Amino acid sequence: MNLDKETLKKIRGLILFTALLVVALVNYETLFQAAKFCLNIAFPFILGIGIAFLLNAVTTFFETYLFGNSYMKDRKITGKIARPISLIISILVIFGVIFLVIFVVVPQLGTTVMGLGRTITNFIPQAEAWLNDLTKGNELVNSMSQELEIDWERVINSIVDFVQTGATNILSSSYKMIRSVVSAVSNFVIGFVFACYIVLQKEKLKRQIKKVYTALLPGKYVVRIERICSLTYRTFMNFFAGQCVEAMILGLMFFIAMSIFGFPYAILVSVLIAFTALIPIFGAFIGCFVGAFLILMVNPMQALGFIIMFLVLQQIEGNFIYPHVVGNSVGLPSIWVLMAVTLGGSLMGIVGMLIFIPIVSILYTLFREYVYHRLEKKKKMAEGEGI
Repeated sequence: MNLDKETLKKIRGLILFTALLVVALVNYETLFQAAKFCLNIAFPFILGIGIAFLLNAVTTFFETYLFGNSYMKDRKITGKIARPISLIISILVIFGVIFLVIFVVVPQLGTTVMGLGRTITNFIPQAEAWLNDLTKGNELVNSMSQELEIDWERVINSIVDFVQTGATNILSSSYKMIRSVVSAVSNFVIGFVFACYIVLQKEKLKRQIKKVYTALLPGKYVVRIERICSLTYRTFMNFFAGQCVEAMILGLMFFIAMSIFGFPYAILVSVLIAFTALIPIFGAFIGCFVGAFLILMVNPMQALGFIIMFLVLQQIEGNFIYPHVVGNSVGLPSIWVLMAVTLGGSLMGIVGMLIFIPIVSILYTLFREYVYHRLEKKKKMAEGEGI
Protein backbone atom coordinates (compact mmCIF):
# COMPACT_ATOMS: atom_id res chain seq x y z
CA MET A 1 0.00 0.00 0.00
CA ASN A 2 1.45 3.36 -1.07
CA LEU A 3 1.14 6.21 1.39
CA ASP A 4 1.66 9.80 0.42
CA LYS A 5 3.65 12.26 2.51
CA GLU A 6 0.56 13.91 4.02
CA THR A 7 -0.82 10.57 5.27
CA LEU A 8 2.57 9.59 6.74
CA LYS A 9 2.75 12.94 8.49
CA LYS A 10 -0.67 12.40 10.07
CA ILE A 11 0.28 8.86 11.16
CA ARG A 12 3.51 10.10 12.77
CA GLY A 13 1.58 12.83 14.56
CA LEU A 14 -0.99 10.32 15.81
CA ILE A 15 1.75 7.96 17.07
CA LEU A 16 3.52 10.84 18.84
CA PHE A 17 0.29 12.02 20.46
CA THR A 18 -0.52 8.47 21.65
CA ALA A 19 2.96 8.05 23.11
CA LEU A 20 2.73 11.36 24.98
CA LEU A 21 -0.73 10.46 26.27
CA VAL A 22 0.49 7.09 27.59
CA VAL A 23 3.49 8.74 29.31
CA ALA A 24 1.21 11.36 30.87
CA LEU A 25 -1.23 8.72 32.17
CA VAL A 26 1.58 6.63 33.65
CA ASN A 27 3.21 9.62 35.36
CA TYR A 28 0.05 11.59 36.15
CA GLU A 29 1.14 12.43 39.72
CA THR A 30 4.40 13.98 38.51
CA LEU A 31 2.44 15.79 35.80
CA PHE A 32 0.02 17.23 38.36
CA GLN A 33 2.89 18.37 40.57
CA ALA A 34 4.60 20.04 37.62
CA ALA A 35 1.33 21.71 36.59
CA LYS A 36 0.80 22.95 40.17
CA PHE A 37 4.35 24.32 40.28
CA CYS A 38 3.90 26.13 36.98
CA LEU A 39 0.53 27.48 38.09
CA ASN A 40 2.03 28.91 41.29
CA ILE A 41 4.72 30.67 39.27
CA ALA A 42 2.24 32.01 36.71
CA PHE A 43 -0.46 32.93 39.27
CA PRO A 44 0.56 36.63 39.62
CA PHE A 45 0.38 37.04 35.85
CA ILE A 46 -2.96 35.19 35.62
CA LEU A 47 -4.24 37.48 38.38
CA GLY A 48 -2.87 40.43 36.42
CA ILE A 49 -4.83 39.40 33.34
CA GLY A 50 -8.01 39.27 35.42
CA ILE A 51 -7.31 42.69 36.95
CA ALA A 52 -6.49 44.07 33.50
CA PHE A 53 -9.85 42.87 32.19
CA LEU A 54 -11.76 44.79 34.88
CA LEU A 55 -9.42 47.79 34.81
CA ASN A 56 -9.67 48.04 31.03
CA ALA A 57 -13.47 48.36 31.21
CA VAL A 58 -13.27 51.39 33.53
CA THR A 59 -10.34 52.90 31.63
CA THR A 60 -12.15 52.57 28.30
CA PHE A 61 -15.19 54.30 29.80
CA PHE A 62 -13.18 57.35 30.93
CA GLU A 63 -11.08 57.35 27.76
CA THR A 64 -14.20 57.45 25.59
CA TYR A 65 -16.30 59.92 27.54
CA LEU A 66 -13.54 62.30 28.67
CA PHE A 67 -11.54 62.55 25.47
CA GLY A 68 -13.64 61.09 22.66
CA ASN A 69 -12.39 58.87 19.85
CA SER A 70 -12.46 61.53 17.14
CA TYR A 71 -10.59 64.08 19.27
CA MET A 72 -7.93 61.50 20.12
CA LYS A 73 -7.38 60.64 16.46
CA ASP A 74 -7.04 64.27 15.40
CA ARG A 75 -4.45 65.22 18.02
CA LYS A 76 -1.56 62.86 18.53
CA ILE A 77 -0.46 64.44 21.81
CA THR A 78 -3.92 64.04 23.31
CA GLY A 79 -4.01 60.45 22.09
CA LYS A 80 -0.76 59.69 23.94
CA ILE A 81 -1.84 61.16 27.27
CA ALA A 82 -5.48 60.03 27.14
CA ARG A 83 -4.74 56.41 28.07
CA PRO A 84 -2.43 57.15 31.06
CA ILE A 85 -4.77 59.84 32.43
CA SER A 86 -7.79 57.55 32.06
CA LEU A 87 -5.90 54.72 33.75
CA ILE A 88 -4.92 56.94 36.70
CA ILE A 89 -8.51 58.16 37.10
CA SER A 90 -9.76 54.55 36.94
CA ILE A 91 -7.32 53.42 39.64
CA LEU A 92 -8.28 56.36 41.88
CA VAL A 93 -12.00 55.67 41.41
CA ILE A 94 -11.68 51.92 42.10
CA PHE A 95 -9.51 52.33 45.18
CA GLY A 96 -11.68 55.24 46.33
CA VAL A 97 -14.76 53.02 46.25
CA ILE A 98 -12.90 50.24 48.08
CA PHE A 99 -11.63 52.59 50.80
CA LEU A 100 -15.04 54.21 51.14
CA VAL A 101 -16.66 50.84 51.67
CA ILE A 102 -13.95 49.85 54.17
CA PHE A 103 -14.25 53.05 56.18
CA VAL A 104 -18.05 52.87 56.18
CA VAL A 105 -18.57 49.15 56.74
CA VAL A 106 -15.59 48.08 58.88
CA PRO A 107 -16.13 50.56 61.77
CA GLN A 108 -19.82 49.72 61.93
CA LEU A 109 -19.06 46.01 61.63
CA GLY A 110 -16.54 46.30 64.48
CA THR A 111 -19.07 48.12 66.64
CA THR A 112 -21.65 45.48 65.79
CA VAL A 113 -19.34 42.59 66.69
CA MET A 114 -18.27 44.25 69.94
CA GLY A 115 -21.86 44.86 70.96
CA LEU A 116 -23.13 41.51 69.71
CA GLY A 117 -22.27 39.69 72.93
CA ARG A 118 -24.11 42.27 75.01
CA THR A 119 -27.04 42.16 72.60
CA ILE A 120 -27.22 38.36 72.80
CA THR A 121 -27.12 38.51 76.61
CA ASN A 122 -30.03 40.97 76.59
CA PHE A 123 -31.86 39.04 73.88
CA ILE A 124 -31.94 35.69 75.70
CA PRO A 125 -34.22 36.83 78.59
CA GLN A 126 -36.42 38.72 76.13
CA ALA A 127 -36.72 35.63 73.95
CA GLU A 128 -37.56 33.48 76.96
CA ALA A 129 -40.22 35.96 78.11
CA TRP A 130 -41.63 36.15 74.59
CA LEU A 131 -41.80 32.36 74.31
CA ASN A 132 -43.37 32.09 77.76
CA ASP A 133 -46.09 34.58 76.78
CA LEU A 134 -46.60 32.74 73.51
CA THR A 135 -46.96 29.31 75.11
CA LYS A 136 -48.79 30.43 78.24
CA GLY A 137 -51.69 28.13 79.05
CA ASN A 138 -50.56 25.38 76.68
CA GLU A 139 -49.77 22.38 78.89
CA LEU A 140 -48.27 20.29 76.06
CA VAL A 141 -45.85 23.02 75.04
CA ASN A 142 -44.95 23.76 78.67
CA SER A 143 -44.14 20.11 79.37
CA MET A 144 -42.01 19.92 76.24
CA SER A 145 -40.19 23.15 77.10
CA GLN A 146 -39.40 21.86 80.60
CA GLU A 147 -37.93 18.71 79.14
CA LEU A 148 -35.91 20.77 76.65
CA GLU A 149 -34.74 23.37 79.18
CA ILE A 150 -31.40 24.83 78.11
CA ASP A 151 -28.63 25.71 80.51
CA TRP A 152 -27.66 29.07 78.97
CA GLU A 153 -24.75 29.55 81.33
CA ARG A 154 -23.25 26.31 80.11
CA VAL A 155 -23.85 27.31 76.49
CA ILE A 156 -22.14 30.69 77.01
CA ASN A 157 -19.20 29.01 78.77
CA SER A 158 -18.86 26.60 75.85
CA ILE A 159 -18.81 29.52 73.41
CA VAL A 160 -16.16 31.31 75.49
CA ASP A 161 -14.02 28.15 75.62
CA PHE A 162 -14.38 27.74 71.86
CA VAL A 163 -13.30 31.34 71.26
CA GLN A 164 -10.30 30.95 73.59
CA THR A 165 -9.26 27.72 71.88
CA GLY A 166 -9.62 29.34 68.48
CA ALA A 167 -7.53 32.31 69.59
CA THR A 168 -4.79 29.96 70.82
CA ASN A 169 -4.76 28.13 67.51
CA ILE A 170 -4.59 31.42 65.61
CA LEU A 171 -1.63 32.60 67.67
CA SER A 172 0.17 29.29 67.21
CA SER A 173 -0.21 29.51 63.44
CA SER A 174 0.62 33.22 63.17
CA TYR A 175 3.80 32.53 61.17
CA LYS A 176 1.89 30.71 58.45
CA MET A 177 -0.73 33.44 58.38
CA ILE A 178 1.87 36.21 58.04
CA ARG A 179 3.64 34.29 55.29
CA SER A 180 0.37 33.81 53.44
CA VAL A 181 -0.50 37.50 53.76
CA VAL A 182 2.93 38.55 52.48
CA SER A 183 2.63 36.13 49.55
CA ALA A 184 -0.88 37.36 48.71
CA VAL A 185 0.22 41.02 48.83
CA SER A 186 3.26 40.28 46.64
CA ASN A 187 1.13 38.43 44.08
CA PHE A 188 -1.39 41.28 44.02
CA VAL A 189 1.29 43.96 43.54
CA ILE A 190 2.96 42.01 40.72
CA GLY A 191 -0.41 41.27 39.11
CA PHE A 192 -1.55 44.89 39.42
CA VAL A 193 1.63 46.26 37.81
CA PHE A 194 1.33 43.65 35.04
CA ALA A 195 -2.31 44.67 34.53
CA CYS A 196 -1.34 48.33 34.15
CA TYR A 197 1.19 47.41 31.46
CA ILE A 198 -1.46 45.37 29.63
CA VAL A 199 -3.98 48.22 29.67
CA LEU A 200 -1.42 50.80 28.53
CA GLN A 201 -0.12 48.65 25.67
CA LYS A 202 -3.18 46.56 24.78
CA GLU A 203 -3.17 47.45 21.06
CA LYS A 204 0.50 46.52 20.71
CA LEU A 205 0.01 43.24 22.61
CA LYS A 206 -3.02 42.43 20.47
CA ARG A 207 -1.02 42.92 17.27
CA GLN A 208 1.86 40.77 18.55
CA ILE A 209 -0.41 37.91 19.64
CA LYS A 210 -2.29 38.05 16.34
CA LYS A 211 0.99 37.80 14.41
CA VAL A 212 1.98 34.71 16.41
CA TYR A 213 -1.17 32.66 15.86
CA THR A 214 -1.51 33.89 12.27
CA ALA A 215 1.99 32.63 11.51
CA LEU A 216 1.51 29.27 13.26
CA LEU A 217 -2.08 28.32 12.35
CA PRO A 218 -4.05 27.87 9.11
CA GLY A 219 -6.31 30.68 7.96
CA LYS A 220 -9.61 29.04 8.98
CA TYR A 221 -8.38 28.61 12.55
CA VAL A 222 -7.26 32.25 12.71
CA VAL A 223 -10.78 33.43 11.87
CA ARG A 224 -12.27 31.01 14.42
CA ILE A 225 -9.89 32.12 17.19
CA GLU A 226 -10.63 35.79 16.57
CA ARG A 227 -14.35 35.11 16.70
CA ILE A 228 -14.10 33.10 19.95
CA CYS A 229 -11.94 35.81 21.55
CA SER A 230 -14.45 38.48 20.56
CA LEU A 231 -17.35 36.41 21.93
CA THR A 232 -15.44 35.76 25.18
CA TYR A 233 -14.61 39.42 25.76
CA ARG A 234 -18.15 40.58 24.97
CA THR A 235 -19.79 37.94 27.19
CA PHE A 236 -17.54 38.53 30.21
CA MET A 237 -17.81 42.32 29.88
CA ASN A 238 -21.60 42.33 29.62
CA PHE A 239 -21.96 39.92 32.52
CA PHE A 240 -19.67 41.70 34.98
CA ALA A 241 -20.89 45.17 34.06
CA GLY A 242 -24.51 44.10 34.42
CA GLN A 243 -23.87 42.32 37.74
CA CYS A 244 -22.11 45.36 39.22
CA VAL A 245 -24.85 47.80 38.20
CA GLU A 246 -27.57 45.44 39.39
CA ALA A 247 -25.83 44.93 42.76
CA MET A 248 -25.49 48.69 43.33
CA ILE A 249 -29.17 49.25 42.49
CA LEU A 250 -30.24 46.46 44.85
CA GLY A 251 -28.07 47.79 47.68
CA LEU A 252 -29.48 51.30 47.19
CA MET A 253 -33.04 49.93 47.23
CA PHE A 254 -32.41 48.16 50.52
CA PHE A 255 -30.79 51.26 52.08
CA ILE A 256 -33.76 53.47 51.14
CA ALA A 257 -36.36 50.90 52.27
CA MET A 258 -34.57 50.11 55.57
CA SER A 259 -34.15 53.82 56.32
CA ILE A 260 -37.84 54.50 55.62
CA PHE A 261 -39.05 51.64 57.85
CA GLY A 262 -36.49 52.32 60.58
CA PHE A 263 -34.57 49.02 60.45
CA PRO A 264 -31.25 48.95 62.33
CA TYR A 265 -27.89 48.45 60.55
CA ALA A 266 -29.25 50.00 57.35
CA ILE A 267 -25.85 50.92 55.87
CA LEU A 268 -24.13 47.69 56.93
CA VAL A 269 -26.86 45.36 55.65
CA SER A 270 -27.32 47.31 52.40
CA VAL A 271 -23.62 47.22 51.55
CA LEU A 272 -23.46 43.54 52.52
CA ILE A 273 -26.40 42.67 50.26
CA ALA A 274 -24.87 44.72 47.41
CA PHE A 275 -21.61 42.76 47.66
CA THR A 276 -23.21 39.35 48.05
CA ALA A 277 -25.59 40.11 45.15
CA LEU A 278 -22.55 39.87 42.86
CA ILE A 279 -22.85 36.10 43.40
CA PRO A 280 -25.65 34.98 41.07
CA ILE A 281 -28.78 33.28 42.45
CA PHE A 282 -27.55 32.57 46.01
CA GLY A 283 -25.68 35.78 46.86
CA ALA A 284 -28.49 38.07 47.97
CA PHE A 285 -29.96 35.35 50.21
CA ILE A 286 -26.64 35.15 52.08
CA GLY A 287 -26.90 38.87 52.79
CA CYS A 288 -30.54 38.42 53.82
CA PHE A 289 -29.62 35.70 56.32
CA VAL A 290 -26.86 37.79 57.94
CA GLY A 291 -29.01 40.93 57.99
CA ALA A 292 -31.98 39.07 59.51
CA PHE A 293 -29.72 37.62 62.21
CA LEU A 294 -28.32 41.05 63.15
CA ILE A 295 -31.79 42.61 63.27
CA LEU A 296 -33.10 39.61 65.24
CA MET A 297 -30.70 40.47 68.06
CA VAL A 298 -32.35 43.90 68.33
CA ASN A 299 -35.99 43.22 67.55
CA PRO A 300 -37.44 39.82 66.48
CA MET A 301 -40.53 41.42 64.88
CA GLN A 302 -38.36 43.74 62.80
CA ALA A 303 -36.38 40.70 61.66
CA LEU A 304 -39.60 39.17 60.35
CA GLY A 305 -40.46 42.46 58.65
CA PHE A 306 -36.98 42.57 57.11
CA ILE A 307 -37.45 39.10 55.61
CA ILE A 308 -40.80 40.14 54.12
CA MET A 309 -39.23 43.33 52.75
CA PHE A 310 -36.37 41.29 51.27
CA LEU A 311 -38.76 38.96 49.45
CA VAL A 312 -40.72 41.92 48.03
CA LEU A 313 -37.60 43.77 46.86
CA GLN A 314 -36.13 40.56 45.46
CA GLN A 315 -39.25 40.05 43.34
CA ILE A 316 -39.11 43.65 42.09
CA GLU A 317 -35.41 43.31 41.30
CA GLY A 318 -35.77 39.90 39.63
CA ASN A 319 -38.79 40.75 37.48
CA PHE A 320 -38.22 44.39 36.54
CA ILE A 321 -34.65 45.56 37.19
CA TYR A 322 -32.48 42.52 36.39
CA PRO A 323 -33.98 41.84 32.93
CA HIS A 324 -33.36 45.47 31.88
CA VAL A 325 -29.93 45.93 33.47
CA VAL A 326 -28.38 42.53 32.78
CA GLY A 327 -31.00 41.20 30.36
CA ASN A 328 -29.87 38.39 28.12
CA SER A 329 -26.26 39.57 28.13
CA VAL A 330 -24.96 36.04 28.65
CA GLY A 331 -27.66 34.36 26.57
CA LEU A 332 -27.88 31.38 28.92
CA PRO A 333 -31.13 29.65 29.98
CA SER A 334 -31.93 29.63 33.70
CA ILE A 335 -31.31 25.91 34.17
CA TRP A 336 -27.77 26.25 32.79
CA VAL A 337 -27.15 29.31 34.99
CA LEU A 338 -28.02 27.21 38.03
CA MET A 339 -25.74 24.41 36.83
CA ALA A 340 -22.88 26.86 36.18
CA VAL A 341 -23.20 28.44 39.63
CA THR A 342 -23.32 25.05 41.36
CA LEU A 343 -20.39 23.62 39.40
CA GLY A 344 -18.29 26.77 39.75
CA GLY A 345 -18.95 27.00 43.48
CA SER A 346 -17.97 23.38 44.07
CA LEU A 347 -14.73 23.75 42.08
CA MET A 348 -13.52 27.27 42.84
CA GLY A 349 -15.79 28.73 45.51
CA ILE A 350 -17.14 32.27 45.09
CA VAL A 351 -14.78 33.05 42.21
CA GLY A 352 -16.06 29.98 40.38
CA MET A 353 -19.66 31.14 40.84
CA LEU A 354 -18.77 34.40 39.12
CA ILE A 355 -16.70 33.20 36.19
CA PHE A 356 -18.46 29.93 35.34
CA ILE A 357 -21.64 31.64 34.10
CA PRO A 358 -19.90 33.48 31.22
CA ILE A 359 -17.70 30.44 30.55
CA VAL A 360 -20.71 28.12 30.27
CA SER A 361 -22.48 30.79 28.20
CA ILE A 362 -19.60 30.83 25.69
CA LEU A 363 -19.56 27.03 25.46
CA TYR A 364 -23.35 26.98 25.13
CA THR A 365 -23.25 29.54 22.29
CA LEU A 366 -20.50 27.72 20.39
CA PHE A 367 -22.18 24.32 20.78
CA ARG A 368 -25.55 25.72 19.72
CA GLU A 369 -24.02 27.21 16.57
CA TYR A 370 -22.28 23.91 15.84
CA VAL A 371 -25.56 22.01 16.19
CA TYR A 372 -27.41 24.47 13.93
CA HIS A 373 -24.62 24.23 11.37
CA ARG A 374 -24.82 20.42 11.37
CA LEU A 375 -28.62 20.50 11.05
CA GLU A 376 -28.41 22.96 8.16
CA LYS A 377 -25.80 20.77 6.47
CA LYS A 378 -27.94 17.66 6.83
CA LYS A 379 -30.97 19.55 5.53
CA LYS A 380 -29.07 20.58 2.39
CA MET A 381 -27.84 17.02 1.87
CA ALA A 382 -31.37 15.71 2.22
CA GLU A 383 -32.67 18.27 -0.27
CA GLY A 384 -29.87 17.35 -2.69
CA GLU A 385 -30.77 13.69 -2.48
CA GLY A 386 -34.43 14.50 -3.07
CA ILE A 387 -35.67 13.19 0.26
